Parts: sequence; C-alpha cells; structure tokens
Amino acid sequence: MEFFNNHKKLFGTATLMFVGLTLMVAILPAIHNQENNQQLPGAEKLSADAVKGKALFVANGCVACHTQQVRNVDMDKSWGSRPSLAADYAGIKRTDFWRNTATLMGTERTGPDLTDVGNRQPSKDWNLVHLFNPRIVVKESVMPAYSWLFTIKKEPSKNDVVVNVPAEYLKGKEGKVVATKDALYLIAYLQSRKQTKLPDGTAQPEFLYKREVKKEAAGGAAAEDAGANGQALFVANCQSCHQENGEGLPGAFPPLKGSPVVLGDDLELYVNIIMNGYDARQEYGVMPAVGTNMSFSENEVSAIINYERSSWGNNGKHVTPEEVKKIMDFVKLNAPK
Repeated sequence: MEFFNNHKKLFGTATLMFVGLTLMVAILPAIHNQENNQQLPGAEKLSADAVKGKALFVANGCVACHTQQVRNVDMDKSWGSRPSLAADYAGIKRTDFWRNTATLMGTERTGPDLTDVGNRQPSKDWNLVHLFNPRIVVKESVMPAYSWLFTIKKEPSKNDVVVNVPAEYLKGKEGKVVATKDALYLIAYLQSRKQTKLPDGTAQPEFLYKREVKKEAAGGAAAEDAGANGQALFVANCQSCHQENGEGLPGAFPPLKGSPVVLGDDLELYVNIIMNGYDARQEYGVMPAVGTNMSFSENEVSAIINYERSSWGNNGKHVTPEEVKKIMDFVKLNAPK
C-alpha cells in the first residue's frame, strides 16, 4: 500500500509505462515503416501551386468529406485502378514542425474519394465550375459552393481565368466569373491527385470480393461489348460534363443529344475524342483525354459509344469492339511522341 500512497512513485511509474508503451506502440513502428516503405519510382513531387492548394484543401474543410484511400474491396474500383499501398504515402512529410496534417487519407466519404481524381476528372474547366457551385454540373450534390474563391468582373483582363457559369447562378450580378489565385491553387492540388503506376513487371494488387459480370445471350449488344456497361461508364466518366440528359452545359460542355459527332459516320474522330480529348471549339472548354487517362479498352469505348448513340432520342449506328479496336490501334500508332 505504501507504493499507492507515495505519489512520486505512483506517478513516476505511470510516466515510465506511458513513455515505454508510446515507444513500442507508436514511435518505433513508425520509424520502422519510414525506413522500409519508399515512394514508387514514378511518384511526382507536388508543385508549388499544388502545395498551396493542399493547405487550402485542409483550411476549407474538404478533408472532412473526402477520403484519399482506395480500399482493397470491389466497391472501391471506381476510385482508382488499384488498392492504395503504403508506398503511396511514403513521400508525404509533415506540413511543418507543429502540424502533421500531411497524409489526408480521411475517414468519411460524404463526397467521392479523391485518390485518383486527377485522372478521373482532369478537366480544369469542369473543376472550376464545380468549385463555384457544384449544383451546376451535379444537381444532386450536397457539397457547399465555394463562390468566395471567385470574383465577378465586368471587364476581365487577358490574364484572368474566366469560368463559364450560367447566368441563373450569378444571382442577378452582371459580368464574368473569374477564378482567384486560391481557386487555381486548389484546382492544381486536385489535378495532382493521380495514382502512381507500379513499376513494369510488378504485379497489380487485385481487388477483393470480385463480382462476376453477367453477359446477355450471344448476339445482344451487351454480349458484343463483352460485359461493359455503357450507361455505368457514361455516368462515371462523362455525365458530370455532358449531363444526365445529354444536353451538356451551354458555354462550357457540348451536348451529345443530336450531336453530329455522336450520330455521324466518322467513327475515327469519335474514338479519337474519347481517347485523346478535344480542343478545337472556342465556345467550349478543353476536353481531357478521358479514355487514355482511364485506360479504356475497346469494349468500354464501344459500350460508351453505343449508349450515347441510343440515348436522349439519338438513333446512331451500333458499333462493335472489333471496329473500335482497329481505330484505337491506329490512333496509338499515330499519336504524337
């Protein structure tokens, strides 16, 4: 009992046990991980603008709703090409001496995971419109509008980044929406979020709990597209810009409903736009290389084309994966080095 009545011995022993457990449970394992987990060879360092954007990502509470970890389960396939590895976070250092808000893995998905959002949604135009008011491009979104990161100018300068926002979202104000430096920093950080490819020869980790894809009887459209779901692919990769009704967003993203490209006979142009993007329309923003970024197969490209050609009143010619593959091989062969 003397031990429990002597506060020096009691608190001294408790302190030693606390320090010892901290060393064994936290500090030593952390040092071991730091020495044994290295960055992947192709990992890129954040640019100066992206570093500032990361600070804004934390300051504006984005970390509360978005994770940056692709779990090893089938349902996370939409967030990245592979499950996250320890190496993905090995190069992330403390924000500064006092703060360790560096690894933004998150704990909640009120919004989508952002591990690979730089590949999934690389369009700068879309990201700026979405940041100004998410409901413009995703009507069901619960994300708050970050309109304070933008200004409205009647006469933007040639160096200003103008955001194409429909007039009904300006609340009666006249002028053009211009992105501030903070908005551009934040977008730079989001666009930097890309899963690093594994070195050649390294086995790609497989997702657990894989679901079998049911195919329709031979001769059906789904069978020809080898199980690829055109509507699901459109929703995941195209709908945010071209919208659920296929009408796009005036001044920002072109319509697919009644589009001469979608309904036309120039399949090579159509496939090339999906795979390599498009930047030949002054009235619309630049379309990124969605197909290349997401490593679409000929089955997935043909499924998207067939969905777009048969939706919103469109009645275009059905295409096969074999037709698309010939064009994809030609496009890759003639792509600029």
